[in-house]
Amino acid sequence: MGYAIAESLAEAGAKVTLVSGPTHLHISHPSITMIKVQSAEEMYQASMHAFANCHAAILSAAVADYTPVAPANIKMKREKENLIIELKPTKDIAKALGELKTDSQILVGFALETNNEEANAQKKLLSKNLDFIVLNSLANPGAGFQVDTNQISIIERNGHMYHFPLKSKTEVAEDIVAKLAEYFSLKKYNNPDNSTL
Repeated sequence: MGYAIAESLAEAGAKVTLVSGPTHLHISHPSITMIKVQSAEEMYQASMHAFANCHAAILSAAVADYTPVAPANIKMKREKENLIIELKPTKDIAKALGELKTDSQILVGFALETNNEEANAQKKLLSKNLDFIVLNSLANPGAGFQVDTNQISIIERNGHMYHFPLKSKTEVAEDIVAKLAEYFSLKKYNNPDNSTL
């Protein structure tokens, strides 16, 4: 989904920085700069650095909420006893960027929910200072991971919600970029002297 959004933004004329975890996907658009990362910590650092110089950020990566306290450097052999792995929270990229966001920046998040979907997405939208949030549901056949289609809803801070049918991820990306363009139009209208938008 993130790659489709990056391509759609670039096709719309944006200069894009794509922070990507390990994947088999490739990108070739000349307006996209790729930053490859291996861990949640690296994604956090790269996102924090890139956000300072961008007008908008769309956070579509499903970053793990927890990581092992002591990762093993070698293969762990099977033992007879149960294995206990201590986990620690990873840094919350959306929350950190939401705290840094200025009035001239737009921040878009994603929520993948399995229960109380709309309420949980709305809570995330507000707690992380997002402008709007894209809700995915694993309950929808053909949506989510390992498929070329997705079905989303977009929720705004004012509570407005827009439901979309199942589409290709390219078409979903175009819907998200169109909503982002609406926000830029509003910011330009409200800030006519802001030449950076």
